[in-house]
Amino acid sequence: MSKLVIHRSNTRGHANHGWLDSHHTFSFAQYYNPERMHFGVLRVLNDDVVAGGMGFGTHPHDNMEIISIPLQGDLMHKDSMGNTQVISEGDVQIMSAGSGITHSEYNKNQNEKVNFLQIWIYPNKKNVTPRYDQLSFKKEDRKNKLQQVISPFTENEGISIHQDAWFHLGDFDSGESTTYQLKKKGNGVYLFLLEGSIEIEDNLLEKRDGIGIWETDDIKINAKSNSEFLIMEVPMNN
Repeated sequence: MSKLVIHRSNTRGHANHGWLDSHHTFSFAQYYNPERMHFGVLRVLNDDVVAGGMGFGTHPHDNMEIISIPLQGDLMHKDSMGNTQVISEGDVQIMSAGSGITHSEYNKNQNEKVNFLQIWIYPNKKNVTPRYDQLSFKKEDRKNKLQQVISPFTENEGISIHQDAWFHLGDFDSGESTTYQLKKKGNGVYLFLLEGSIEIEDNLLEKRDGIGIWETDDIKINAKSNSEFLIMEVPMNN
């Protein structure tokens, strides 16, 4: 029998700093909930909206896989490895902080907001050489099917990550369904619903709800309306 946990959109932590409006699925910064610390190696899932021209100043990280997925607008990234890149809707970025890195992110545009997911994954290797990578993905390639954007293997579709984790994006029409088969025994799946409404295990999820399922081999996803979602398969031992 599979196990699951549901995190409704309105139960997330929330911080509005004016320039930054952020919702936290898991404990982060001033939001602390001992029952919402992580899902396996998935440590942070932040839904950030940054005002025009504003952003996160230069700050350090180490031993964390940091993923950014823009949902709207353009994000300017700079880091101590010399990377200066803009990531936009359709892009996925991974920064392996490894032995240590400093970086900053800013809204590239002055007159419109940027909305992006900031995700932290505990790595399975410590003190690796810091690394930066990003790829663009076509939205039509996930129409009524799952599009792999992250995997542990450099030869696989998507960006590689220092963890036995796989990320997929889906864009499904109302009435369509799919079954996600887990890649590795002992892993769990956390699904974050970006838009629409879906049904999983007799549970109805609405926009920005999240569900974590483990001790299962697959999950069936039924779109109740036009829906977009992110699936994160991760090891459950952190």
